[in-house]
Amino acid sequence: MSQSLAMGAYGFYVWSAVAVFFIVLLIDTLAPLARRRRNLRDLRARIARQENRRRPGTPPSNESNA
Repeated sequence: MSQSLAMGAYGFYVWSAVAVFFIVLLIDTLAPLARRRRNLRDLRARIARQENRRRPGTPPSNESNA
């Protein structure tokens, strides 16, 4: 088992390449999700600013008048 994990003299190279591959795969998966969340947050803020600009002096539609 130890020899198969060590892969001769190339174990360090092989396992570091596998680790780098999985790190890049993880980044490729998480980056679009983070970009989507950021875009949605920016869009919500832009819509809120537009609503406040249209009706100055009135509270935004998401606030209650309780």
